[in-house]
Amino acid sequence: MNFYVPLVFSFLFMFCSDPKAPNKKSVNETNVNVQKKDFNAYWYEGKAEITSYKLTQARYGELHEGTAVNIFVTEDFLPDKQVKADYKNEKNVPILKLNSTKKFTTGIYPYSLMTSTFTPIDLNKETIKVSFSGQEWCGNTFVQLNNRTNYEIQFFSYFESNADKKISLKKNKLENEFWNMLRVNPYQIKKGRYKIIPSFEFLALNHQKVSAYEAETNLIEKGKFINFSIYYPTLDRKISIKLTKDFPYTIESWEETFSSRGKKLITKATKIKTIKSAYWIKNGVANVSERKDLGLD
Repeated sequence: MNFYVPLVFSFLFMFCSDPKAPNKKSVNETNVNVQKKDFNAYWYEGKAEITSYKLTQARYGELHEGTAVNIFVTEDFLPDKQVKADYKNEKNVPILKLNSTKKFTTGIYPYSLMTSTFTPIDLNKETIKVSFSGQEWCGNTFVQLNNRTNYEIQFFSYFESNADKKISLKKNKLENEFWNMLRVNPYQIKKGRYKIIPSFEFLALNHQKVSAYEAETNLIEKGKFINFSIYYPTLDRKISIKLTKDFPYTIESWEETFSSRGKKLITKATKIKTIKSAYWIKNGVANVSERKDLGLD
């Protein structure tokens, strides 16, 4: 039976993830708040961190109930092709990936949203790639950012106001990448007023111009938690994220305040449960028990 073990592992490597032990570049040298051994033990044990949330989503001037799931996992990334590496290579970039999903229903029809963000563990380097997709009964929307000389963005939508376009932007900070930075080292995030590109979910759903906007960031410690916030004055939008003050900086909840159809509403997400799981090999009927553990069924 041992003959098949290498074959099985090489087969699994081709799929979602293979968070093996990192090389020396994998741990952010500037992160003085976490010991390397603790960081590596948590993020390179061969499992993803999956957290489910109870979601109240603002849409069409009302609040709609649903669920959100954040999946954080480490991967080796190809900096040129900007995809997950199938094989080990010195040129691979160790990254933390966040797959953030939302599911909620507006009246008769459902929404399914997903954002994927690929950020180097070395926070001195820029996020390499972000993609967003939204599916609902009116149609599909898809956005992808690639980090080249500039940020090269492709935007596809069924709406006339969001018609297919290609955009090149200066490399300002991305709202999407802050979620990964918070998990690696929240204390390395710059506080103050500077330009930020809002999340692609927000820009796409609200038909806002894909651009960098003046924003103000803040990070405050309160008891056992950290509250990180971004406020966009011209958009009159604020997002606040609550996480544990100590490693692994688990995200407990978040809120997003924005006017929808003349009403200022608050989208909220509150943690249900966190598990560690090699989910990419758990795709059989017998594996649905972990969904129940997460409160998703």
